[in-house]
Parts: sequence; structure tokens; C-alpha cells
Amino acid sequence: MTYDGSVNPDDLRLFAGSSNPALADALAAYLRVPRSPARSGHYSNDSLHVQLGETVRSRVVVIVQSFSPPVAEHAQELLLMLDAARSAGAKEVHAIIPYYSYARSDKKDAPRISIAGRLMARLMQTAGATNVMTMSLHSAQVHGFFDVPTDPLTARPVFEEYFRHLPLADTIVISPDAGRVHSAGRFAQRLNLPLAVGNKTRVSDTQVIVSGLIGDVSGKTQAIIYDDEIASGTSITEVSKVLRGLGIERFWVVCTHGVFAGDALARLSALPGVQEIIATDTVPIPANKRTDKLRMLSVAPLFGEAIRRNYLRQSIGDLFTFWNEYTVED
Repeated sequence: MTYDGSVNPDDLRLFAGSSNPALADALAAYLRVPRSPARSGHYSNDSLHVQLGETVRSRVVVIVQSFSPPVAEHAQELLLMLDAARSAGAKEVHAIIPYYSYARSDKKDAPRISIAGRLMARLMQTAGATNVMTMSLHSAQVHGFFDVPTDPLTARPVFEEYFRHLPLADTIVISPDAGRVHSAGRFAQRLNLPLAVGNKTRVSDTQVIVSGLIGDVSGKTQAIIYDDEIASGTSITEVSKVLRGLGIERFWVVCTHGVFAGDALARLSALPGVQEIIATDTVPIPANKRTDKLRMLSVAPLFGEAIRRNYLRQSIGDLFTFWNEYTVED
């Protein structure tokens, strides 16, 4: 994707929270605007405080913050930055949340628990967000929790462009469970590959059982396991066992949000048959956790283009999660 059109750097202010400054810098570079300074810290009583380092009065403000660990700290920092922008007279306040971790909390599936995905959506509106932009929500219904315009983008074009140049004969796309089958199906369709779905039962947050696959994998020797988020990696581990039992000799692991809690990345990298683990930069991965199997792809051009079109009052429909006709430039 190439930049087309201009953003007035005096009219738009782009700030970054502390979670993902590298992605914010890439966005600023795409939009050809500087990243404005911001400070955050703690008072002596441990209360978090933030300060925007440049005037925002009557400007369009963009604040980039992923809800990556420590999630509570980063979420609160974003709320304070939104409030600071609104209180300082910003014309518009756009919350860019590449990874919205609370999307996993989308329903009351146990007694006396909070639907945190909905609560956080309300808090961001109260804090001053006039628009929210995110990517690959774990549960599509979370989109409906927001009462301000909310743009859920997809990283599929980035993955499609990468795999388009690889030898994919005898390859099948695998969705680890039925919850991701629609997104995986669109990805498979764009690459003209068949699709199979894992028959998964979740026992707990860190334990799953994959009893088999729904779909025909006969004659296939390669697979692309396609998921939205990998945290503990247990689903991928269980799916890989099933694949090897069915004669799949090699596979790629693909996810938008590479959380990789604990030693998950090292464990997945050591799985027999894994060729690469491909994730985007919605979640930063420190250098000491990376392995030679990890490949990071940037979603900065996708977010940058969506921000640019929003700023210029243009449609961004072809960047949405459920759009089927997105054309990737060669």
C-alpha cells in the first residue's frame, strides 16, 4: 500500500502511549507528520498522570495505544490521554488501539463477572474518544459495544501479500476453532486454498482439546494455521499434533496479535514441522523473546491509510474486517 494524499501536519497531532511507540513512529512516517511528544509517570502516591507536549486546540488528535501487557496500566494511560486531549479543546480525538485485549470479554459466560469489552468501550467514550480504530477483534460482537464510530480493520491483506510469493502447492488453511472460521475462510479464498477447522473444546484459559479437523486434508503436505491472537499457544500446539497425525509435514503459524505469554513463542518455535511464526506489530515483542522462526509484518500502512482517509473524509470500507474485495497492490 502506498501513500496517496496529504495530511496537514499543523492540523493533526499524533501521540503515542507507552505500549507501542515503534508502531506509532511507523504511522507518523506513513502520514508524513511528526510524532508529538507526551509524558507519563506516577505521582508519589502511585497515581498515573500524563501530559500532552504540544497544543491540540481545534486540532485532530490521534492517540496510538495497544492494550498489551501490562494491560491495565496501558488502558488507564490511554483514558488519561483521551481526557487530556478533550479537555485541551481538541476538535476530534481518535483512539487507535491496534490490539484490543478486552475483546475476549464479550459475554457473561460465568456468574458475577464483568463484560469488560463493553465497559472499556464506554470508558473510552466518556474519556473523550470521538472515534475508535482497532484490528481483528477476537469477538465480532464487541464492535457493537461502542457508541462512537468504530473502525475494525483486518490484517489479512498483509498476510496475503506475504504468502502470495511462497510455494503453496498441497497447502490447506486451518482455523483452530469455529470462532475464527469466517476470517480464515476469507484468507483461504484469497489465496485459492482449501479450508479445514479444528474441533476444539476449551477447558480453561490455558488448556484446550482439539479432537480432530472438520474438512478434507487428504493429499495435503503443508498447512497455514490462521488465528487472530496467540497468547499461551495451547491451541496451536494441539492443532499441530492433529496435523502431524494426518500427514501434514510442515506448517506456518499466522496471527494478527502475537501476545506470546511466558515462553509461548519459544515453545511454538520448537514444534516439529513449524516453518515460521508470522505476527504483526500490533503487539510489540521484545528482542529477548524473539526466535529465528518469528517474522514480524507491519500493519502501519493499513492503520495509516485508514487514518488518512478518515482525516480526508473518505471511505475506509475496503479496509474493514468483513470486506471481501480488498485488492492488495503487487
